[in-house]
Amino acid sequence: QVQLRELGGGLVQAGGSLRLSCAASGALYNRYYIGWFRQAPGKEREFVATITWTGSTPYYSDSVKGRFSISIDNAKNMMWLQMNSLKPEDTAVYYCASSPPVQATALMRTDTYPYWGQGTQVTVSP
Repeated sequence: QVQLRELGGGLVQAGGSLRLSCAASGALYNRYYIGWFRQAPGKEREFVATITWTGSTPYYSDSVKGRFSISIDNAKNMMWLQMNSLKPEDTAVYYCASSPPVQATALMRTDTYPYWGQGTQVTVSP
């Protein structure tokens, strides 16, 4: 069974930076893709970024492209989301998620990912 745990949420001012981490365990097959989703109050959960367990082919939503960076250290079973130039609209609960190999076209769908962390709150003040 895959276990995912997010760390590093908190409060930051607009324009600032924050780094989230996700500690992962379980079969690598079930962590072929690992990434981040977020859910703001009153909104549906949305895709943020994903990467393969080898660190190849990082993929970002248009809303965070150029500001966020996803990375992985598979030997340490750790994945990070570096968030720069944060905006108030980035405020959300951020979730780490993983999935077995899937078609790349499915990576933005929440129902693609059977494994999820508990979430961590990120609040960006004006």
